[in-house]
Amino acid sequence: MYEHEDPRRGEHQDWGTLIFNYGRNEVRNFLVANALYWLDEFHIDGLRVDAVASMLYLDYSRKHGEWLPNQYGGRENIEAIAFLREMNTEVHGRFPGVLTIAEESTAWPAVSRPVELGGLGFSMKWNMGWMNDSLAYIEKEPVYRKYQHNQLTFSQMYAWTENFVLPLSHDEVVHMKKSLLDKMPGDVWQRFANLRLFYAWHYAHPGKKLLYMGSEFGQWNEWKESGELDWALLDFPAHDSIRGLLRDLNRLYVNDPALHEYDFDPRGFRWIDCHDADQSVLSFVRQGQAPEACVVALFNFTPVPRRGYRIGVPSAAAWKEILNTDSIYYGGSNLGNGQLLTPQPQPWMGFEQSMEVTLPPLAAIFLKPC
Repeated sequence: MYEHEDPRRGEHQDWGTLIFNYGRNEVRNFLVANALYWLDEFHIDGLRVDAVASMLYLDYSRKHGEWLPNQYGGRENIEAIAFLREMNTEVHGRFPGVLTIAEESTAWPAVSRPVELGGLGFSMKWNMGWMNDSLAYIEKEPVYRKYQHNQLTFSQMYAWTENFVLPLSHDEVVHMKKSLLDKMPGDVWQRFANLRLFYAWHYAHPGKKLLYMGSEFGQWNEWKESGELDWALLDFPAHDSIRGLLRDLNRLYVNDPALHEYDFDPRGFRWIDCHDADQSVLSFVRQGQAPEACVVALFNFTPVPRRGYRIGVPSAAAWKEILNTDSIYYGGSNLGNGQLLTPQPQPWMGFEQSMEVTLPPLAAIFLKPC
């Protein structure tokens, strides 16, 4: 009743599941009513639509001759596009403020743009490119990271094409992919340091944040749907320190406008130096709406401490360190910038003033003008 009769339209070969016939009114009504039911009866905050690409393309995961084109001879599923637009229109019209999020793995345009502007109408889209590139980078031994520097910088080539979510989801910690902590290279101390550094990268990068349960305290085991999380790990200081860092990152993200106001706007981001591949260091500015709302984020992806590292800064005011993932409170070596940092009128990297900072090993620091 609900799927296509022809298997070239009606069956996902990868998953052994059937495909809804979105061209039928009763099917669309059933699906839209289902979405509205969860929002109306259970007051959930939003809906995430899985594998949107499999809906949008008639030739998804199919070889030549195994799919049927649309009436115009194309590969786009016109009925599915119309359904997604109808679903988003109804959801946002009836429940303002609710989020709809698309897990869409291709470059389909305007996924998170309004329907009236030709988009699909989702609030946000998963940034699969950021996730794959960032994980591939952080899993490498630090000595090799300078050769893959572009895996971290490339995301800025498309960061503003959609309203992106940065997903560290269930998909990254199941099916023998290892937990986030277990993905990290090095000895135990370096694994925890790399994970802290990675979380700081996650929170400083433009885009909304998604972290899956168990990752907030550095679970060693993969997530299992058949059992509870390894809560006993919180009795160990190293794991409780990861929880403490995530608590502080959450608080900082909420309270500092520079880290969230322009998550979807290029005005909220400016590179300081994206070219220091030899030292595997990145630095950039996150900017809020007010001129004084800015945060400088620096990342040292090697275990080598770097003292006297010069960066350009957008303000001549004194700067203070507001977060350091190498802090003793998070299980680090406690190297950092305990004193106020005063810029000098020395042009650097396109800024009129610059200053020297200390970069701890395998760590990130956030700086803010006083």
